[in-house]
Amino acid sequence: MRAATFQGKGHIEVRQMPDPKIVNPRDAIVEVTSTAICGSDLHLYDGVIPGVEKDDILGHEFMGRVVDVGRESTLTIGQRVVVPFTIFCGQCFQCADQRYSACDNSCPVENQQVAEKAFGYPLAGMFGYSHLTGGYAGGQAELVRVPYSDVIPQIVPDDIPDDRLLFLSDILPTGWMAALNAEIEPGDTIAVWGCGPVGLFSILSAFHQGAGRVIAIDGVPGRLAMAEGLGAEPVNFHETDILDGLMQMTGGVGPDAVIDAIGMESHGFSIDNIADRIKQTVGMGQDRAHVLRQAILACRKGGRVSVPGVYGGKADLFPLGALMQKGLQLRTGQTHVRRYTEELLDMIERDVIDPSFLISHRLPLDDAARGYRNFRDHQDDWIKVVMQP
Repeated sequence: MRAATFQGKGHIEVRQMPDPKIVNPRDAIVEVTSTAICGSDLHLYDGVIPGVEKDDILGHEFMGRVVDVGRESTLTIGQRVVVPFTIFCGQCFQCADQRYSACDNSCPVENQQVAEKAFGYPLAGMFGYSHLTGGYAGGQAELVRVPYSDVIPQIVPDDIPDDRLLFLSDILPTGWMAALNAEIEPGDTIAVWGCGPVGLFSILSAFHQGAGRVIAIDGVPGRLAMAEGLGAEPVNFHETDILDGLMQMTGGVGPDAVIDAIGMESHGFSIDNIADRIKQTVGMGQDRAHVLRQAILACRKGGRVSVPGVYGGKADLFPLGALMQKGLQLRTGQTHVRRYTEELLDMIERDVIDPSFLISHRLPLDDAARGYRNFRDHQDDWIKVVMQP
């Protein structure tokens, strides 16, 4: 089969790779009909996530049709499914409480040791991400082996096009959970850093969950325009001092909740971010956490901080004093995708939301390298890339 593979920092190649096979009785094989490049894929592309190896198959946003099943799978050949990026067993302590992205069993034993040393516990498995998360082959391919296929995939109707369903695999539930973690109360003012795909879906979700105002912060005009189209008030960090601007926009109170939809590769020319970039480049640090620092400082006293943005290591100059002294609540984590897919699928079926507005470019899988390069380097118009094998 053909698959997009990691060949080194900034180097993606579509290569012929072995077809996946049924390994365990709960497995299924899915023939991919649509797959996407995620903003967190760029962390791999940029070489800032450890545990990525040459020839690893990338991609964790995908959907398709079932073409083979193990004897304990509940799927049937021909069914159409969206596959969440988080891999979970459905039976452990964490899964019993729907904390699927914290599954205790989905990361193979041979991949657990490094993550356990770095994070205190082994991580759950994820498709196409890192050997810290199991080393599972990803969905930017013609075929994917899906473990635990009796619990992970979301079966979807045949009469809804891929473009409206694909983002159930990650970024739509991620934006939804980001808003939930902000514990939005009716009429709240929410500030969202980052108007990429997760940020835009966080804005959309915040309004659906009762926000009165959403302030969208970014430095890319095209993305700010999309945020404004969703009803948010755009703020360009190249033109506005963010902390002063938010104080003025909120009458000196500050946002009720803040959402960091950027994560470990913050942009901009603030002194702390320049220092973080140098440390990340020379291997002295992993996370450029300027946005998280700024969000904590900007949030009103007694407010909430939601962090869907991906972080992978340690961050310097973390404003722990501000977090504590202001009495802020901080909630984060990889998304428990399958917890939300039924509700969001129902909203799509009822035309309450149509996630396909996000797609800016459609490419064949063979153009994956061009898709990655432009998604990173031309953020003003390459908002979301969808590929067909």
